[in-house]
Amino acid sequence: MNTEVKSAARMLDLLEYLAGCPEPVRLKEIVAALGFPKSSAHALAQTLVSRGYAIQDAAERYVLVHASRHRSATRANEARLLSAAHPIMEQLRDRSGETAILVVRTTRGETKRLAKCVSRQAIRFDIELDGQSESYCTATGRLLLAHWDSAQANAYLARVPLIARTPRTVVEPDAIREIFRSIRETGVSICDEEHVIGSTGLAAPIRGRDGTVVAALNLGVVTTRYRERSVDLIEMLRDAAGQISKRLGFDG
Repeated sequence: MNTEVKSAARMLDLLEYLAGCPEPVRLKEIVAALGFPKSSAHALAQTLVSRGYAIQDAAERYVLVHASRHRSATRANEARLLSAAHPIMEQLRDRSGETAILVVRTTRGETKRLAKCVSRQAIRFDIELDGQSESYCTATGRLLLAHWDSAQANAYLARVPLIARTPRTVVEPDAIREIFRSIRETGVSICDEEHVIGSTGLAAPIRGRDGTVVAALNLGVVTTRYRERSVDLIEMLRDAAGQISKRLGFDG
């Protein structure tokens, strides 16, 4: 890649990153999120400011002038994803007896829950849609990080405190990267009591028309039930994620 093309790619990466940030961000956050050299990130950000695409506030934080337009486009994309996913999620919930959740990744590597179909069983997994869960120790977060640009995934692992939520939580960065490799090879992410004792999370990728992973389909399962029927649950999940991908135009 020549220098001009590389610079253009970095500028687009910066635009997309800033467009997904709901609040102004400092230069060090841009560097950590995108993995750019500080000097390059500063030059690109200042170019956006000088050309009127971004504003630098009194605290030397950057924000896009037209971020609201991007958020509207993001909402439209999420609406299409929800339309494709929801009927399949209901079928998955009814077939498996477990809770199905639709999750996307933010530009900073966190997870955002879009929808859920909660199990009808008396003892079940449930979660608030507007809550926050750490990506490094959840099935959906790991799957979405595993299919993200490796530099950005590494920047996320370097930026976020890797704290053990349970005695089973993997927190060593190299071990987490090895889990990412396994997810890409097997096509499924499994977190067995690493986030909450008594709960096992499973996730499979949802792909867009071009094959890019655009979301994760999650099953939240009571651990005792998961261990009784893990093979069946994983197969149901993979099948459902594949159906949603086809509804989005993926033909792989």
